[in-house]
Amino acid sequence: MNTTLPRRISLAALGGPAEPVAADRLTAGQPQSRVDNAYSSSDGHFDTGIWESTPGRWRVSYTEHEVCVLLAGRVRLIHEAGSSVEFAVGDAFVIPAGFVGEWETLEAARKLYVIYQA
Repeated sequence: MNTTLPRRISLAALGGPAEPVAADRLTAGQPQSRVDNAYSSSDGHFDTGIWESTPGRWRVSYTEHEVCVLLAGRVRLIHEAGSSVEFAVGDAFVIPAGFVGEWETLEAARKLYVIYQA
């Protein structure tokens, strides 16, 4: 039986410096992002927290399933085949493991994320 109490995830401003997106993944702009991973399971398969980014575009390749709730801003996901979808503040969406394409932050964004790595 797990006796650990539930943990609150703060939606307050993130501390620490923003980091640039790795140059080898960058396709447009000069986005900066920061992350506050609020919880990780002991087996390393589950994480949740808050992520922020300034505008820009970069390549992504998901090995994990991710649930996102956009708390601020606007983003676009572009599949490697060319189709795309936009999300705005208040939207919730799932990025399935195996998704390959680009993440574009159109307006400074903030999301609550939940990641499951099989």
